Amino acid sequence: MRSAFAAALALLAACQPIDSGVVVRTATPTPSAAASSPASATAAVAPSVNTGPVPPLPQMKEFPVGAGQGPHDVAPAVDGGVWYTAQRTGELGYLDPKTGAYRMIKLGSGSAPHGVIVGPDGNPWVTDGGLNAIVRVDAKTNELTRYPLPGPNVNLNTAAFDRFGLLWFTGQSGYYGYVRPDGQVRVLPAPRGAGPYGVINASHGDGNIYYASLAGSHIAFVDIKEAVATPIDPPTKNQGARRIWEDSKGSLWVSEWDAGQVGRYTPSTKQWKEWKLPGANPMAYAVYVDDQDIVWLTDWGANAMVRFDPRTEMFTSLPHSAPNAAVRQLLGRPGEVWGAMSGQDKLLLVRTR
Repeated sequence: MRSAFAAALALLAACQPIDSGVVVRTATPTPSAAASSPASATAAVAPSVNTGPVPPLPQMKEFPVGAGQGPHDVAPAVDGGVWYTAQRTGELGYLDPKTGAYRMIKLGSGSAPHGVIVGPDGNPWVTDGGLNAIVRVDAKTNELTRYPLPGPNVNLNTAAFDRFGLLWFTGQSGYYGYVRPDGQVRVLPAPRGAGPYGVINASHGDGNIYYASLAGSHIAFVDIKEAVATPIDPPTKNQGARRIWEDSKGSLWVSEWDAGQVGRYTPSTKQWKEWKLPGANPMAYAVYVDDQDIVWLTDWGANAMVRFDPRTEMFTSLPHSAPNAAVRQLLGRPGEVWGAMSGQDKLLLVRTR
């Protein structure tokens, strides 16, 4: 395991249990910020200790789920609940945050679900690497509809709907593709082979699809009309672009796993800027931009959630209550950021207001 934050950035946390086995934790961190140097298109800005005002600290709650489930991705449901993939048990779970209760839906023999999103129809859609299929689950009846991929197992990762109703997906073995509203599935080879991972619909920008390639250390623009992917290289080589999210202005934020950085790419100007996360050995896994354009990341090196304010370029880190949280993915709704704590078999809620 990589080391935690250096002592100068160590954070104090207080924990207290509440009803239904949920853990409430409020952290008191020492924030750090990006240096005030000009934006660079070639190098990441290093963090430094911030002497300005500390933002109000959010509250974090942990919701235990079944032992051994290995929750991987989460998706807030339209009714206030939260869907999550239980990768190790081949199930889709549903958590009721009001009670802490959860229920499970078996996805089939050999299932190993990775991602889950809620589609325009209000139902959860799952990328299932074990089944090599997209699985739609009826939120009311639990009825399953599978869309098998033709050809080899692509190691399905994540998915996003475009404005025409196509579900785009990534496969780490070197593929991307889509499911049409009529159920037809098309699988395409990625231009640089293995690596396609996180994916996003740039709904606030050009309306196309972008994915991050972990093994390929790049992001890619996918023209949704032509279904052609074009790689875009971040300034830092071998950075391990893992997940990608869009802010309200159309800029794309990328978690750079191998470099321990967060990057921002603005398609309208084709400009990059990168920031190094604070600490000795940051490992940026997931990235999500909330409704206030605050950027959230999961840092495996520090076993922490990280809040980044692009306006002040300030990082604030909130450590987890126990080792090896291993939060793999973030998603949210106004006032809430949700994560899947695969290392502790829990779901995580960060209240941002």
